[in-house]
Parts: sequence; structure tokens; C-alpha cells
Amino acid sequence: MFKAFERFKKLYIVQNYGKIFPYVKPYWVRAMIAVLITIPIGSMDAVIAWSLKPYMDVVMLEQQATKLQAMLIPLVIILFSSIQSLFNYMATYLNTWVGQKIAQDVKLDLFNKLMHYNAGYFDKMNSGDVLFRFNKDVDMACSGLLSNLKLFTTRVFSSISLVGVLFYNSWKLALVGVIVLFGALYPLTTVRRRIKSIMDKTVFSGAAVMTHYNEAFNGNRIVTSYNLYDYQNRRFKDTLHSVFKLGMKMTQRTGMMSPLMHFIVSLGIAAVIWLGSYLIVTKQISPGNFVSFITALIMLYNPIKSIGNNFNSVQMALMAIERVFRLKDDIPVIHNKKNAIKLEHISDQIEYRDVCFEYVKDKPVLKNINLKIKCGETVAFVGNSGGGKTTLVNLLPRFYDVKSGAVLVDGYDVRDLDLDSLRDKIAIVFQDNFLFAGTIRENILLGRTNVSKEALEQAVCSACLKEFIDSLDAGLDTQIGERGVLLSGGQKQRIAIARAFVKNAPVVILDEATSALDNKSEAVVQTAIDNLMKDRTVFIIAHRLSTVRNADKIVVVNYGEIVETGTHEELLEKENSVYASLYKTQIK
Repeated sequence: MFKAFERFKKLYIVQNYGKIFPYVKPYWVRAMIAVLITIPIGSMDAVIAWSLKPYMDVVMLEQQATKLQAMLIPLVIILFSSIQSLFNYMATYLNTWVGQKIAQDVKLDLFNKLMHYNAGYFDKMNSGDVLFRFNKDVDMACSGLLSNLKLFTTRVFSSISLVGVLFYNSWKLALVGVIVLFGALYPLTTVRRRIKSIMDKTVFSGAAVMTHYNEAFNGNRIVTSYNLYDYQNRRFKDTLHSVFKLGMKMTQRTGMMSPLMHFIVSLGIAAVIWLGSYLIVTKQISPGNFVSFITALIMLYNPIKSIGNNFNSVQMALMAIERVFRLKDDIPVIHNKKNAIKLEHISDQIEYRDVCFEYVKDKPVLKNINLKIKCGETVAFVGNSGGGKTTLVNLLPRFYDVKSGAVLVDGYDVRDLDLDSLRDKIAIVFQDNFLFAGTIRENILLGRTNVSKEALEQAVCSACLKEFIDSLDAGLDTQIGERGVLLSGGQKQRIAIARAFVKNAPVVILDEATSALDNKSEAVVQTAIDNLMKDRTVFIIAHRLSTVRNADKIVVVNYGEIVETGTHEELLEKENSVYASLYKTQIK
């Protein structure tokens, strides 16, 4: 029993509270007050039990007390109960304040870590997993942190004071009561083992439920247009059924704990009543001693009856803390090396040297890629769908790291460069650009506070947005809805291009930036792109070969390999040219 308790204490205090202490430290004064208040909260339980002895012996049995003395003890009980209630409120308020502050700080740290995870992490995770692990787990851990500590310290001091009352009234009865207490607490030592595997599955199922809600929100138009109501309802029902089964398994494994503890406690009270009756008859204790003892024992035992359910919550909070700090201690796959080199500018060339890459082990996506791009060149990547074009370009800003070989910028391996300084030199316009909820201005500036009004206006003009902005009542301060739902595809693309103008990076990546647009929108966006490409090193990924005719170099990538390189004219004239075959097919 004691060994199990020591293991629990070590796990609970050292491993979990030790890790979270840096978050408690800024608020340690309030946290300490909240803990110290629990001492009188717990200790005052003993006052009520202890006061019943003189009241029973002097007032009720001997009837020697004056009217004032008879009223004094109930008034003392009321006074101490009032003070205890006030302290309880203060402790609850302080615990909630500190707990929410800690949760806020932990969430900020985890959100910052989430922002720095590499693209491969998000390829494997779904939105529900992220929401559950980075948000709900933190709430569960931090809300349980101080509330469980408050419960624990209150019960400790209450138990110590009540046990003192027990021994004060009768050491013989006290021994019986304490032995039964330890017997009732013994089942708690098995809780963690019983619920550990179920909790892991419950977390997964809880994340799946959140994913369904996210899909219902973000995919509402697909659901509506394809009449997927029944299909989505079935999927959601299956997930809820899994959650239900896990909940019932949890109840099967822990539901008997409270009834068992209740039964053991009842045996203890019965044994004390039997022994107490004998001690009263033999004049070893007074009836006042016995009433005081029974009151203290019931006050000591009552929380034990339901502590099984509370202890489940404690264990869940502990496991949430463990999961949170596993995330906190996790190091993203792509991170800065120690003493990473800051990239001040790009003046020479970008080189892919014997680059190999794979998403899944032993399934290569890129094979021995060798390519040099001089500063100021426009390079277009074309080829079969899924051939590795986008992957090739994504290695430059280190969305992923190569399996072997190296991507070099001015002779420096990108893995040796400071990530922020590298990505500051690269602007990207995707096929489907993400827009944040807010205004057009906010989505162009993206938090940049050092952009002049003239520079912003120039970016808007160069991105062919001015006519559209002028047609809006609120202009740049027009709200665009979540993910830019109120804008057309061409308008979204031009906002993304305006972002790139504001960033003013020397390298621009255009990842099929016009492939999803109609001819009219494409013409406007292409004009904006042409403006953006001036005096920059440009990487173009394109399916429409008509958009890459003027590139300085066209690279044909098929099945992870570079099969041809040259200008538009050179590749058309080349015998058995893959590019020429693709171009003629599209023209037809």
C-alpha cells in the first residue's frame, strides 16, 4: 500500500507538477495563498466534531450548562462554518484565476510550437487531433491542476485534524477507523492501470468527433451539393458509438470503485459503533466522546465514499498533463541547427545537388535531382501530375527536408541556414491560397506594421486589385469572411500576389497559380504575375504550358526525375521531346 502511494506521489508531484512549475512561477503568490487557505478550510472540519463532546456531555447529559453556554457552542459552529465557506470561495476563485492563467500560457507555447511544425506533421494529423491535443488537453490538465491540488490539500488537512479528534476521543476506536480508511483507499492504486489504455482510445475518438464538426463547417457546400446528409450522419453516428463503447468500458473498469469503498466504509462505521457501545457501557469513554468520534469519523469517511469518481478525474488530468508535456518536449523535425547561418541576401544561384526525397519509406518521390538556377532566372517545372514538381519546389523553403543530397542557396545547405532568414527571401503564391478571416488590408499586410501607405497602394496596383478595391464601399477594410469565402478565385489569387509584392522577396514560387481560374480571371491574374516576376528569381509550376513559354529554363519532371531541360524553342525542336509532345497535346 505504502509503496503504491510512494509511486503515485512521485509520478504526481515530481513528473507532472515539476514540469508545470515554470508556468506556476509567475503566479506563485496567488497559487500559494490558494494552497494555504486550504489549511483552515480542512482544519475547521475538526472544530465541529470536537465541539460536540462538551455540548453532549455538559448540555445534553449533565444539563449543568447555563442558557448562554448552551447557545455558545452552536454559535461557534455557525461562526466557523461561515469562515470556512468564505475561505472556500476565496480558494476557488484564486485556483480558477491561476489555473486559467497557466492554461493561457501553456496554450501560447503550444500554439507557437504548432506554427513551427513542418508540413509533414500536418500531412499526418487531422484538425480534430490538433484541436484536442493542443486545446482540450490543456484545459483538462490545467483546470484539474489546482482544483485537484485544492481538493488534495483540503482533504489532507481535514483528515489530519479529524484523525486528531478521533485519537483525542478514543485511541482504540481511532485505530479501527484508520485501518478501515487505508483499506478503503487501496482500490485507488489500480485506477491508472485500469484506465490508461481506454484513455488513449478516448482521446482518439474525441478528436474524431471534432474532425466531423470541422468537416461539417468547412465542407458544407460539398455536403449540400452532393446531398451527403445521410452519409455524414452515418459516419458521425459510428464515431459517437465508439465514444459510447469506450465510456461504458471506463465505467466497467472503474464503476465498482465507489460502491466498494462505500461498503468498506460502512463496515468501518459498523465496527466503530459496536466497539464504541462496549466502551461506553464499560465507562471507558463518555457518550460525548462517542458522539464527537462518530461525527469526526463520518466527516472523514464521507468524501471517501465518492472519491473513486473524483480520483478518475484526477488521473485523467494527470494523463492530460503528460500528453501536453510530451507535445511541449517534442522537437519539430525541421528546426534551426545550433549557430544557424543568417541568410542576408541571394546573389549567386540556387542548386539542387543529387537530391532524393520520399514521403513514405522506400517509396521515392524524387530521384537524384541535379539542377542549377541562376539569380534572376525564371524556371518552369512541367510534367505528369504527381511527378514531384511541387515537392521539388517545397524543399527550397524547407517545408520538407531531403532524404539525401542537398539544396544549396549561394553555396549554403538550406539545413544550415536560419529558417526565418531563409523564408524571408521567398514569396509563394499557391493554387489555393489561404485567406484569414478579417479584412483585405489585413490579408495583404499579414501583420507587417512597417509598410507605408504608398507601398501598399503600389502592391494593390501591381496585383491588379485597384479597380476591385475601389468598387467596394469599405475598400481595403472590407471583411472577406473565413477563408475568404466572400471572394472569387481570381480575387483571392490577386490578394495573394499583393502579399508577395508587400513581402518583396527576391525569390518567388508560383505553384499552379492560375490553373483553377477561368480564362478571363486567368488573364488578369497573369498580368499581376508578370508584374511580380520582374527582377526576381522565379519558380513556376504549371500544367498549362502556354503560361511558361517565356521562361528562361523549362524543366520537365516525370516520375521523380528530370527528363528534359531547355527553353521553349529548344525543347520543341528536340527529337522525341516529352515537352513537345505535351505542348502539342494541349494545343490540340
